[in-house]
Parts: sequence; structure tokens; C-alpha cells
Amino acid sequence: QVQLVESGGGLVQAGGSLRLSCAVSGRTFSSYSMGWFRQAPGKEREFVAAITGSGGMTYYADSVKGRFTISRDNAKNTVYLQMNSLKPEDTAVYYCARHLYSSSWNEVHDYGYWGQGTQVTVSS
Repeated sequence: QVQLVESGGGLVQAGGSLRLSCAVSGRTFSSYSMGWFRQAPGKEREFVAAITGSGGMTYYADSVKGRFTISRDNAKNTVYLQMNSLKPEDTAVYYCARHLYSSSWNEVHDYGYWGQGTQVTVSS
């Protein structure tokens, strides 16, 4: 059974930074692309960023492009989300997930295993 555990969330002022981590169990981590999603209260879960297994390609939602950076360390079975210039509208629970080899990157159904989420709150 694959397990994903996010960490690094917290409370930060607008303009600040946070780095989220997602530790993934299993020996085939580098074979899978990974993604980050977020869900704000009363809203649907939305795509934030994705990265291929080698780390050679990354994808971002327009709302975070230029502010967030996804990366991975395959030796540590960990994927990261560096979040800079945070805004109050970035407030949400952030989830990491393992991609299902589908042809798209930005839909919930493109991902299989999910972590439990970590809360990010940005104050104005």
C-alpha cells in the first residue's frame, strides 16, 4: 500500500513563503509523476502543480505560475512545493497525489493515491 504524508503547512502573512513536503512510501517513487492539489472551504479540489518522474518537466496552474515551484528528490522519495509571494486566496488544504499515467495532469481523476493534506493559511 502506497502512503503519502504531507508536512510543512502553517500560518503565514501575505507575501511570505512556505515549503511543503510530501514523503511517499514504496520503491517505485521515481516511476511516477506527482502532483499537488488544494481545496479551500466550500470549493472543489483544484490542481496546483505536477512534476514528471525524472523531474524533467513541470506543470502549473495559471494562478500559481511564477510564485510556486514543484520539485522532487527521488533519493528521498519526497516531492516539494515551494510557495513564495503567498496571497490570502492561497489559503487551502494542500494535498499531494500520485499520477495514474493518464494523458492529462490537472484533473483529480488523473491521480490515484492521495495524502491526508496539510493546512496553509495566509493572513492579509
